Amino acid sequence: MERPEPELIRQSWREVSRSPLEHGTVLFARLFDLEPDLLPLFQYNCRQFSSPKDCLSSPEFLDHIRKVMLVIDTAVTNVEDLSSLEEYLAGLGKKHRAVGVKLSSFSTVGESLLYMLEKCLGPAFTPAVRAAWSQLYAAVVQAMSRGWDGE
Repeated sequence: MERPEPELIRQSWREVSRSPLEHGTVLFARLFDLEPDLLPLFQYNCRQFSSPKDCLSSPEFLDHIRKVMLVIDTAVTNVEDLSSLEEYLAGLGKKHRAVGVKLSSFSTVGESLLYMLEKCLGPAFTPAVRAAWSQLYAAVVQAMSRGWDGE
């Protein structure tokens, strides 16, 4: 797999990381638009959310958004040595499998990530930036997919 262009990744992420919660909320709002069936996977204290809006404003879910943005931040920091994150990401994959996430849903997460980046960066979201992020995300999902091995 081609290595993503580190400088493009870092530059574009700097913009996003100024307000991770805001941009993370855009990512998940888009995700629920594209794949509403994911909403029931997010339950806290056995309480189901009645709508994406309800979910996106809950403190527990905001905590999940923060964690996801931290994972992306870690990938950005280690963009030139993603293999160092293999075990960590495989463990993250296992956790997602355990709560019923299907590996196929990660392609929708990828679309939502690119959507969020485009919204945040505007004209700075060039085809080269899109390609770099697509490569980085593909590498992260590939490592996480090891959590589904042996199914």
